[in-house]
Amino acid sequence: MKIFNTLTRSKDEFKPITEGEAKIYACGPTVYNYIHIGNARPLCVFDVLRRYLEWRGVKVTFVQNFTDIDDKLIKKANEEGITVLEVAERYIAEFWTDAKGLNVKEATVHPRATENIEQIQGIISALMENGYAYEAGGDVYYRAKKFKDYGKLSHQPLEDLEAGASERVDSGEVKEDPMDFCLWKGAKPGELFWHSPWGDGRPGWHIECSAMAGRYLGKTIDIHCGGLDLIFPHHENEIAQSEAANGCEFSHYWMHNGFINVDNHKMSKSLNNFFTVRDVAEKYGYEPIRYFLISSHYRSPINYSAEIIEQAKNSLERLYTCRDNIDFALKNAPEGGEVPAFIEEHKREFIDAMEDDLNTADALAAVFMLVRDINTAIANGAGKTAVAAFAEIFDSLTGVLGLVYNRNTENLDAEVEALIAERSEARRRKDFKTADEIRDKLKDMGIILEDTPQGVKWTRS
Repeated sequence: MKIFNTLTRSKDEFKPITEGEAKIYACGPTVYNYIHIGNARPLCVFDVLRRYLEWRGVKVTFVQNFTDIDDKLIKKANEEGITVLEVAERYIAEFWTDAKGLNVKEATVHPRATENIEQIQGIISALMENGYAYEAGGDVYYRAKKFKDYGKLSHQPLEDLEAGASERVDSGEVKEDPMDFCLWKGAKPGELFWHSPWGDGRPGWHIECSAMAGRYLGKTIDIHCGGLDLIFPHHENEIAQSEAANGCEFSHYWMHNGFINVDNHKMSKSLNNFFTVRDVAEKYGYEPIRYFLISSHYRSPINYSAEIIEQAKNSLERLYTCRDNIDFALKNAPEGGEVPAFIEEHKREFIDAMEDDLNTADALAAVFMLVRDINTAIANGAGKTAVAAFAEIFDSLTGVLGLVYNRNTENLDAEVEALIAERSEARRRKDFKTADEIRDKLKDMGIILEDTPQGVKWTRS
């Protein structure tokens, strides 16, 4: 598999540290509010990465954190008169509602920053000992210019990088250099704090991910994922901290997804075009959001609009119709039948797309080519052996993409089944008046019938 590596700015062949295994760290949400559709893109994209690697037989250890101590959580807690940990608990629960709605698998580990204070302090102590960190004004800072490779991920020379690029990092004249960033923040009155060798306080944002990745994946990991906006300063600072403390490369591959625009404008609260996943799901459902987020190449910018979500719903309908056709054919198709060659052809197209830097757009195109050929084969009377193969490949490929997870597998009640059987008997006797009356009665009950060469199909209106 080839991955576009932000570090090298090229598509690199993925060679894991341990053959047949992959250690992946993905930056998770800061849990002070509902996740928005921008947060949802890396959730869905890197869920697909994980699913694909596992489908190919790779053992994946996937770590995704919760940032549960941060200026934004403190502000929210103060506004509502509750504790920071209460804010975190509420929005972690809301995160799970949305993540499960989007069919995102749980990570191997979901660490919280507040559960890793010991590990955070351990890294800071190592950086203090080797001269990369220093105390000033009750805080602890990292000497960015001491790390000779600072800027290697963002590919910017040190002099072009601006201090305070993250709203989470306080800038102040107590620092030795404007480029230095905070590792440990001294406690302010009323704030949540932990004891440390440098005084009571709390961790800076960047150090949290270094600690959690190191604890659960080791000093060097295979892939680090996140949004394009995290390259600088967050991921740049993670590299500087981790490599200065551990003396080895932090991550071999860096994957970053592109931005989301809304109606061709940058998503922003100030423009009133800021949508949470919950907002969109209440109107359209969760699955169209997931489809939309993976329907373009993950590195490309994508544009959200109501029209595009409607298109996603229509595309999903085609997938569900195909799966319904397969279910119907499994019950009604004749025995036997050869497995068509197009199954392996479209599977190879799917794999080729995914192997080329997780090209989900082309992978979806392969799935729809498969759908076209399955529908044609079933209409032409494919036998059960072939139809069983259709079910297996359809579920396999859509499962990798995390789609078609809301299938209706309900059974009809006895009254409806009896009416369908009575109508079929009336048609056999050529009593079309009675058959039409029964059809209309079923329609009033919300059951739509379709007569096919293989028998009668039903759907709910």
